Amino acid sequence: MLVLEDVHAHYGSAHVLHGISLQVNAGKIVCLLGRNGAGKSTTLKTIMGVVQPSAGKISFKGETISGLSPHVIATRGLAWVPEDRRVFASLSVEENIRVAGQAISGNSAARIAEALDFFPDLKARMDQRAGSLSGGQQQMLTIARALASKPDLILLDEPTEGLSPIMVSVIRDGIVKSRERGASILLVEQNFALATEVAEEFFVMSRGTIVYRGTRDELLSAPEVIKEHLGVGKAKSSAVDHHSKG
Repeated sequence: MLVLEDVHAHYGSAHVLHGISLQVNAGKIVCLLGRNGAGKSTTLKTIMGVVQPSAGKISFKGETISGLSPHVIATRGLAWVPEDRRVFASLSVEENIRVAGQAISGNSAARIAEALDFFPDLKARMDQRAGSLSGGQQQMLTIARALASKPDLILLDEPTEGLSPIMVSVIRDGIVKSRERGASILLVEQNFALATEVAEEFFVMSRGTIVYRGTRDELLSAPEVIKEHLGVGKAKSSAVDHHSKG
């Protein structure tokens, strides 16, 4: 579905991505792992056209999308949930979702209702201003808003960062449910235990390159990769957090 071939990207004179190649197949959750500054968020931004690739090719459903604007790429069936939870603070929950639902033709009311099915807690807050929501509720809203556009592929950037264990569990359930309803997901996630629970395939990044690719079982059987590129302490602490949630 999504294929990156030898993709390079720069911020000014800084060479950030050094020949990234990866793919996401239809109906799969693929996770991009790596330490802070490895280039994970830049990879998502480059896919979405926020950062233009300086070399290489990005294709989606067989069509080249590298070089297109973010708006045009979105119309192709991609949705991006950035790490900074960009809600429209002055609009209500319903209005935030409606904006995305109206981006494509069809019954926007039905799409709003379907998006809210992923996060029932938002149903009781339809008229509440998005800016007054908690961080976890805003994250639910950004994901629900993305789902309202009925994307084929969702790019999720650190969806559980800074959230309580309860909220992490809610977001996890929403991710799994969206995959069950047909969406593919490319996930950037620092919570190692959560990532290995929901994703099926993993790409590990270091300094702007892909240094490892494998399935869940293969990654969990490669402690040297976890230690060198993810950090043993981080992996262990995330697992403890995960088990404490029950």
